[in-house]
Parts: sequence; structure tokens; C-alpha cells
Amino acid sequence: MTSVFPTKSSDAAVAPRREREGGYFRDLDWILIIAALGASIMGSALVWSASRADLAVEGDPQSYLKRHLINLGVALVLGVIATRVNYRWLRAYTPILYAASMALLLVPFVPGLGVTIAGARAWIDVPLGLTIQPSEFAKIAVILMMAALLSERRDIEDEPGARDVILSLLVAAIPTGIILIQNDTGTVLILGAVVIAVIAIAGVPTKWLVGLIGGAVLGILAAVQLGLLQQYQVERLTSFINPDQDVGASAYNANQARIAIGGGGLEGYGLFQGPQTQGNFVPVNESDFIFTVVGEELGFIGSAILIVLLGTVLFRAVMTAWKADDMYGRLVASGIAAWFSFQMFENIGMTLGIMPITGIPLPFVSAGGTSLMATWIAVGLLQTVRMHSLAAFRAQV
Repeated sequence: MTSVFPTKSSDAAVAPRREREGGYFRDLDWILIIAALGASIMGSALVWSASRADLAVEGDPQSYLKRHLINLGVALVLGVIATRVNYRWLRAYTPILYAASMALLLVPFVPGLGVTIAGARAWIDVPLGLTIQPSEFAKIAVILMMAALLSERRDIEDEPGARDVILSLLVAAIPTGIILIQNDTGTVLILGAVVIAVIAIAGVPTKWLVGLIGGAVLGILAAVQLGLLQQYQVERLTSFINPDQDVGASAYNANQARIAIGGGGLEGYGLFQGPQTQGNFVPVNESDFIFTVVGEELGFIGSAILIVLLGTVLFRAVMTAWKADDMYGRLVASGIAAWFSFQMFENIGMTLGIMPITGIPLPFVSAGGTSLMATWIAVGLLQTVRMHSLAAFRAQV
């Protein structure tokens, strides 16, 4: 019986032939690329509209847009580089990438380098007035490392061993703890969703999933009771339950967001014309609350188009995981799909009042250079998994 897992010799034989035949461009998932690029272009226009009113008073009203486009350009280059990474090299050097990511995650605590924004000390100050948020890259590192651990012996065993599961949980717990200390609860929630998804797809026994979910709930309760979460964080996480409890503080953003989205109607006021957006009534609407801009200025139709683009990205990520030829690729693609889906649902949901308020951007759309770079690197990794699967399939026929 022919193995579904390609051997090293078959990989080596197929790769040159694929290059000669122009297979690189043929094997790319162009539907995924077009959908992600469409969302990013749409996001650039929304960021421009959201930031123009603020910057018109301070100076160049286009400066935020220019910086965003530069970030998008860098992100696209990184995405292309990720597609060209050798699959075996990626798996072999994952521990080094993980260690580098953890080291970078500690840099915000260094005096003179770390920057505190919105109560979270999660950024690094770099030249030219820019900042980097290492936790965005930590998401990728956790996915790659967990995938490597949980897929290591799947070719001879039906499910990961207890040792591999414990190691993978430890791999996720280290950055989660650091990020929690940084007061970045939004990223902690994303990592939690990623961990549960990767563990589930890896085929671990149900008792691990039950214990993991139960432990997460107890951990949240303990963090609140022990004062590990700041009061404003607790209020943000609970304000969506009763949005009228404190209109002037924790629920203000959510209330203003619903007013903006509800006022957009079917077609919206038009780009640069939204009264809530241009009047600066919704804070951080170039990032965390970017969906209010599309809802108010482009209306239901514009919102639906954006959701279709993002939904297409998710669908293609899931299909990449489904068709992956080995467990490592399946877990990498599944982790990315879980990351994108939770972050998209949480970001849009908090603007609609159905999810708690957290400081996380909308992937591909919100302002934030590090977020854009990380999401496009993830797109590149999805392409790498896809091309490896296609090469393995051709090697067998």
C-alpha cells in the first residue's frame, strides 16, 4: 500500500520539476490571495477615512494612510517569502523560531524599549516612530510549535501521547502567561481558541479537551478573584452583558459603535461622510472598531462584501487543512483558521454588542503594521501547506 506521506526523496524529486513547469504560480491558492488582498485594500480605504478627521487638525491628513500602505507592502513581501520557505526546513527549525519569538515577547519589559498603549505593555519602540507588537508573531510561533509536537509520531500512533500533549500545552502556556502580564487579554483569548482547535484536530482523547476548557474557565475566575486582571479589563469583558450599565465608561465604545452601524442603513453615508466616524465619536475606529466605519459609511452592502471576503479567507484556510497530506500541515492550517475565525468573530461581534470588548484588530482590515504582517505571513504558510500537499499528490500518481 502506498503511503500518503511523501518521502524525502520524493520531495526532492518533485520540487525541481514543479519549478521547471512553472508550478509555483499554478499551485498558489489564488482565491485565498484575492480575497485577502481585497479585504486589505478595503481596509486601507476604511483606515484612511477613520484617521483623516483626526490628522486634519494635527497636520497631513494622509500620513496615517501612507504608513498603513507601507505596512501593507511589507506584509505582502513577508507573505511571499513565507510561501517560498521549504516545508521540511520550516518543520525542522520551528523550535528556533519559537525561541526567538519568546525572546522578542520579553523585550517590551525592557526599560526604554517597551511601550504601553491602552494599558497594555505589549509594544516595542523602533526607529521612525514605529512600534512592533511581538504577541502577533507569537501566535504563529505557538501554532507551528504545537503542530510539530502533536504530529511528531502520528505516522505510527493513532493519537498523540500524553507527553506530547503536555509539552504542547506548556508551549502555549509560556507566551500566554507573558501576554497576560502585559495586560493584553484579547491576544490571550485568541491563543486559547487556537490551543483548543489544534488539540482537537490532533485527535487527543476527549478528556483532554474537557479538562482544558474547564481549566480555562477556572483560570479566568481565579484571575478575576486574585486581581490579576485590571478593573477596566473586567468591565470590558462584562459590559456587553448589560450595555446600559455604564454609558460613560466601559460601555461607551459599544454604544457608539452600535449607533454608527445602525445609522449606516443599507447603503451607508458614503466614504468620508459618516457623522460618527468623522466626528470621532467611536474611539480607535481605525483599529479595534474599524467595522463601525464600514457599517456607517458603506452600509449593510459594504459590510456584507467585507464579511464575504473574510469568510472566503476562512473557507480556503479550512480547505487547506482538510486537504493537507500530513498531520503537521493539517494542524498548522487548522491553527491559522482558528486564529482568523475567532479574531474576526470577536472583533465584529464586539461592535455589534454580542461579544465582550477586547483590544484586538480585524485581520487584514484594521490599522496596525504587526497585525498585517502576521496575518499575511499566515497566508503564506497556508500556501506552503497547500503546495506541499499538491507536490505529494503528484509524486504518487
